[in-house]
Amino acid sequence: MKNLRITVNGVSYDVQVEELGATSAPAAVPAAAPAAPAPAATPAAPAAAGGTKVTAPMPGTILSVNVQVGDKVAEGQTVAVLEAMKMENEIPAPSAGTVASVNVDKGASVETGAVLITLS
Repeated sequence: MKNLRITVNGVSYDVQVEELGATSAPAAVPAAAPAAPAPAATPAAPAAAGGTKVTAPMPGTILSVNVQVGDKVAEGQTVAVLEAMKMENEIPAPSAGTVASVNVDKGASVETGAVLITLS
């Protein structure tokens, strides 16, 4: 059995695929709820000043920003919540650090790859 993450229209689903035999097609069983995007799937890149950028994994509207400049965050901690296709997506910190800048406000519309927060 293989565990896979499949993205459909910007929503990620964890699925298990089991090979049944040469004459049968593999069966996919979707998870009960959409999975939050994995930190590795978030297009995060090191900032020029040695920090880490937390970017939007999909276009949407910022429902909340859960950190302020100077806050210490742990890897995987939710730093913002993005609404996309009427679903709330928690945006995790890709690594531990200190919030160096917050580049969005509640209610802002963002595109895929927009820098939301920078960690140092």
